[in-house]
Amino acid sequence: MEMVLKIAKVYKIGMITGCQHWKRVLLPCILLAVWHGITTSGMVTPILLPSPAQVFDALVVMLANGELATHLGTSMIRVLEGFILAALLGVGLGLVLGIFPLMFELLDGLIQLLRPIPPIAWLPLSILWFGIEEGSKIFIIIIGAFFPIFINVLDGIRQTDHKFVELSQVLEVPRRKFIAKVVIPGALPFIISGLRIGLGYAWMCVVAAELSAGMKGVGYMLTDARALAQTDRVLVGMLAIGVIGKIMDSMLRAMEKRIIRWKESFTGV
Repeated sequence: MEMVLKIAKVYKIGMITGCQHWKRVLLPCILLAVWHGITTSGMVTPILLPSPAQVFDALVVMLANGELATHLGTSMIRVLEGFILAALLGVGLGLVLGIFPLMFELLDGLIQLLRPIPPIAWLPLSILWFGIEEGSKIFIIIIGAFFPIFINVLDGIRQTDHKFVELSQVLEVPRRKFIAKVVIPGALPFIISGLRIGLGYAWMCVVAAELSAGMKGVGYMLTDARALAQTDRVLVGMLAIGVIGKIMDSMLRAMEKRIIRWKESFTGV
């Protein structure tokens, strides 16, 4: 009887997992079918919207000649470099301003003044300061990814329950120990969320920078394809960004689940 119950439990888990996978692929399949129907019906010309088959053929060609790997690899390196630097700055500065009120009073006004400026608006200055090569693009990525990381870290620190602060004072817990054992662990969900948002901004910024000033990278590839009216190559580049971005975000989510085991996410009612 116990063996039957175990088999039933495994079967139930498998059914639930299977349903979840189907739910995830259902909408993309519907969109793909609609896309195919629109292109085959002749409603739009291939130069405006090529068919899925044309895009797939372009993908095969770009993989075979190494074009996609070259440009995508260049953009990925830029994203990783800029994102890592932005994460170090955002997490570090967020912790400092969240923990030390004096630093918050000194720097928050300046940061909030700079935050609304779009990252791409910094491009002329970044080219003037760092040239048209890697430095200007990394700078734009840092600007774009820094602020969401910083804001989330700061909010996470400031969300610490005041009851814990009072309790630590009553028990005379050392300040460093309280920060390390209570404040930072409590802020981890906010920190991970900030990193995920910052990563998305990093991809947006690298493409924008490469569109405006670049001779290599996905953004440059999109500009080149548009100039040659090769819409299938444009769509391949866009889809490649989406897939790589999704993979990198999934890695951060997996890290979140591994580090923050106590967190339970609301999944709806």
